[in-house]
Amino acid sequence: MSELDIGEVMKRSGLPASALRFYEQKGLIASIGRRGQRRQFDAAVVERLALIAMGRAAGFSLDEIALMFAADGSPRLDRDMLAAKAAELDERIRELTVMRDAIAHAADCPAPTHMECPTFRRLLQAAASGAIRPARPRRPGV
Repeated sequence: MSELDIGEVMKRSGLPASALRFYEQKGLIASIGRRGQRRQFDAAVVERLALIAMGRAAGFSLDEIALMFAADGSPRLDRDMLAAKAAELDERIRELTVMRDAIAHAADCPAPTHMECPTFRRLLQAAASGAIRPARPRRPGV
């Protein structure tokens, strides 16, 4: 079994030690011991961290990502959960496309003011009705 210390895991994954400790605390990864004061990990942790990064980039929560691993740590991807996330992303892409087009129109609108522009007024009504939802800010490391 190949072992990596926390410094090497940081280097290979691009994550700071604080994120690795947080993921360990959440049960997403596990160290296999210590050498002196430095945590040691199985080399497979790098692939596991890549899967976590991919899940985070897709918008999965850490709790959802935790469900993507079997008790032995091997990946266990729920195809229904993945399909639901793909559908959610499709909807978000649609919303963002509408928003991009509206902003581009507002930037080039020939109306004297934006409040006189019928397209901009429709956008305001959509925002007021909740049809346009704000982007969710991402919390680092979570």
